[in-house]
Amino acid sequence: MLCKEIMKQDIQSVLADDTIQTAACKMRDANVGFLPVCDSAGRVLGALTDRDLAIRVLAHNRPLSTKAGDVMTSGVVACRPDDDVQRAEQLMGQHHKSRVLCTEADGRLVGIISLSDIAQSEDDRHTAQTVRRVTEREAVQHGSMR
Repeated sequence: MLCKEIMKQDIQSVLADDTIQTAACKMRDANVGFLPVCDSAGRVLGALTDRDLAIRVLAHNRPLSTKAGDVMTSGVVACRPDDDVQRAEQLMGQHHKSRVLCTEADGRLVGIISLSDIAQSEDDRHTAQTVRRVTEREAVQHGSMR
């Protein structure tokens, strides 16, 4: 199965110069906790999560006029639409991310694949392996008890 077959294409994003208030409103209106941050040509620069807003904005008492590009998580983890879904799974596990962006070769955003997209498209055993790899970082950081 190819990434383009399961990726969400109707996605919201923000520009690096948009305020975090604009980003938060987009998150609220779209009921999402993740927004790609793009340049004016639609190339991905990073991502902004609700966690970024809590830790990098609220916890530091930054103003609502703060630019999304100033608090985004930089570094893009992306696959291509024509990649096999296994490539998206590999990237999620390797980078401990529950979402991967789908971009064209020039970096333009065309879609997003979430862990739930993979779960709905794969068998349970394979999905469980991916979930373990993605959440491994959180278990280590929080001193998970087993």
